Amino acid sequence: MGISVNGVEIDDALIEQELPHHQQAANPLKQSVHEVVLRTLLLQEAARLAIGGEDDDARIEALLAREVQVPQADLETCLAYYNKHPRQFTRGEMVEARHILFQVTPTVPLELVRDMAEEMLAALRAEPDRFEELAARYSNCASGAVGGSLGQLSRGECVPEFDEVLFRLGAGEMAARPVETRFGLHIVQVLRRIGGVLLPFEAVRSQIADYLATAAWQRGLHQYLQLLVGRARIEGISLEGSATPLVQ
Repeated sequence: MGISVNGVEIDDALIEQELPHHQQAANPLKQSVHEVVLRTLLLQEAARLAIGGEDDDARIEALLAREVQVPQADLETCLAYYNKHPRQFTRGEMVEARHILFQVTPTVPLELVRDMAEEMLAALRAEPDRFEELAARYSNCASGAVGGSLGQLSRGECVPEFDEVLFRLGAGEMAARPVETRFGLHIVQVLRRIGGVLLPFEAVRSQIADYLATAAWQRGLHQYLQLLVGRARIEGISLEGSATPLVQ
């Protein structure tokens, strides 16, 4: 493919070997190329620093352990996260909800479906009592037979983008715009909320610390890779990089 990293040609066979691991990506070939280029950069850096290991994976792991070091989250940081995100640590919270689904199909353009959902939402804002009637007539979900009712739902039962809206709405509130998920566009209304119990900080402190440490390490890794890319001579492909260290 005419790609090289610091003068070393990237073998097409390496990209073909990587390709099966990225079939779910939006662009599997592009993702595979990026992975091979970054892996090559990491191995070159490990060699430059004389970092050894049993195999390539071990050398990369040793390199990252040395170069990507982030501070552990202290008590104050964990407590601040806990106080800022109470819903993440609330258990037993439920909502009673209903929806109208407009399914997206290959034969119906998304824009047309979105226009239909917007028109329906406007009609329901004007006449909210028609929800059951319109759900029965237009919803592409089996729940339309019962007025769009989804019953009582706990956090995490639905796909994330739907779940997020459900547990943000107040009792009787309808989402301001159609919610887009992998199933289509939904008009969503929460009929009733059942409050949960906030877990005590001590019960989730280690969980928060682990989450913050992982998030910090991922940011550090991203910054380190950007730095390597910025310093490298990469031909045949463009990667985002930085010639100087980023803010840690």
